[in-house]
Amino acid sequence: MGDSANIQLYVTSVSSSTEVKGQQQKIRMILEGKKIDFEEVDIASDTSLLIKMREIANDPKCLPPQLARGSDYLGDYEKFNNAVEDEALKEFLKL
Repeated sequence: MGDSANIQLYVTSVSSSTEVKGQQQKIRMILEGKKIDFEEVDIASDTSLLIKMREIANDPKCLPPQLARGSDYLGDYEKFNNAVEDEALKEFLKL
C-alpha cells in the first residue's frame, strides 16, 4: 500500500446519505468489475484522511466519494461516471 501508482477511493462509512452510499458502491462495483486495483480510504476513521482528501482535491468542502492516484486528484463521482459513460475510464484513472 501507499504506492503512488495505486488508486485511492475516498469514502465514508458513516454517511446518512443514501446518495453517497450508492455512489461509493457504484464506483466500487465498476472498479472491481474491471479488475482495477484500488485502495479504499475511509475518512470517517481518521480526521487527517478527510483533510488529506480535501487537500488533494484542492477543495476545502468536498465530500466523498473522491478518487485520487497518490497525490494526483482524479475527480469526484460525477467525473468518474462521465468517464465510464464515455468509455474513457482508463484515461480518467491515468492507467
